[in-house]
Amino acid sequence: MDLDELDRLWERHPAWRVLRAHNAPLILSFLGRQFIDDNRGAVPLGALVSALDDELFAIHRVSPERYAQGAAAYIDDWSDPKAGLLRRFYPAGSEEVHVEATPALEKAYRWVEGLRTRSFVGTESRLQTLVDLLRQIVHGSETDPAERIAELERRRDRVERELAEAREGRFAVLDDTALRERYQQFASTARELLGDFREVEDNFRALDRSAREKIAGWEGGKGALLEELVTSRTDIASSDQGRSFQAFYDFLLSEGRQDELSDLLDAVQGMPQLHGDRPHEGRRIRRVHYDWADAAERTQQTVRGLSEQLRRFLDDQVWVENRRVLELVRAVEASALAARDQPPIDLGLQVDEPGLPIALVFERPLYDPQPDVVVDSMPAPQDALELELDGLFAQHFVDSARLAGNIRAVVPPRATVALDEIVALYPIEEGVAEILGYLSLGDDDLAVAVVDDAGEMTLDYIDAGGTPRRVRMPQVTVTRR
Repeated sequence: MDLDELDRLWERHPAWRVLRAHNAPLILSFLGRQFIDDNRGAVPLGALVSALDDELFAIHRVSPERYAQGAAAYIDDWSDPKAGLLRRFYPAGSEEVHVEATPALEKAYRWVEGLRTRSFVGTESRLQTLVDLLRQIVHGSETDPAERIAELERRRDRVERELAEAREGRFAVLDDTALRERYQQFASTARELLGDFREVEDNFRALDRSAREKIAGWEGGKGALLEELVTSRTDIASSDQGRSFQAFYDFLLSEGRQDELSDLLDAVQGMPQLHGDRPHEGRRIRRVHYDWADAAERTQQTVRGLSEQLRRFLDDQVWVENRRVLELVRAVEASALAARDQPPIDLGLQVDEPGLPIALVFERPLYDPQPDVVVDSMPAPQDALELELDGLFAQHFVDSARLAGNIRAVVPPRATVALDEIVALYPIEEGVAEILGYLSLGDDDLAVAVVDDAGEMTLDYIDAGGTPRRVRMPQVTVTRR
């Protein structure tokens, strides 16, 4: 980080600004306890002012001159957009102002919390975590079946050795130091995850606010706006942040995984060597998965707000269009009533024919029911033996997984390659059906699209009879996300 960037952060970032405030201890102690320690979302403004008033009363009993302003004045200062500590808004279905903490407050609070002296700093468990992450990165991205099988066999051998040793009564048990170290790392990561949810929610809220601004200032057609809003909603879901959050949310919604997590937390809380003189932290960790679920639901509600904006926009547009139709109908009715009393002189209708054709009802032909038609589609027994079955047995299947594997082997992530370059490395084996298979691929990380109709590409292959063939088609590119 250079000097100019640090100057900008020092002047503008709310987290750094709160650390420079003269009442920073009051801000972090009160707001940190109200929102961060208790994992609380939005609260009514009046309830927060009342809680701060009680806090100031307790402080003034010891130090009457400290923090001389009133509770309402402090909350107004902290919720000012320039301060960036609290966000004021009206939730749906409520007429009372609510406030909630911002990611800047979370960052400042966590940074100050990290300044406390720790009597025990574990390093071995974090090293083990880093090694496990490296294993997941390397082995999880392996595309060679032989390498994947070899890794799974190594794991199986290791597990079988541990089973054999356990049957003989020989197995390693973590000592108290290792248990405390891993528990400390788990508690720290669990608290950081709650802070990450607040930041993800703020990022999603910024996208939602952008959609509201588009709706408020839109002057074009309804279809163009809907296309833009749906694209924004898709971008939220398909982004790395959105996909990671959805995977976490699906994990929380899994009943089996929730039961497993609850059983593990219950077992951890039953270990007296982990909590020591901080039993309140253990009680918070015992319910941390419920805190995760609450934070994830608040974030999910922010994402659902964009869909709500789409529905409200469509309802408003339908109401406006219906109102315009009624206005036109009433204008036509008023014009008709005015023309009935005083018809225009030049109002009339000219007919080229001297008379109008008249068709009487009895001149129409009577209903003539048709006999039922019996269709016998079964072939004669002697004909069944003469059917040609070569075409049926000559059908073949194009493996789309193989085609996707060819693309992933050639195209690196976040890159685009022309289809003819892939075919040059992996020649076509199934003829036109294989080319169509490439065009129909639609995996999450692959996108096949016609880039330029004016351009042209040539694909060569050899058919089943051994005859060379050539296909000319528009330029096609393959993008890997």
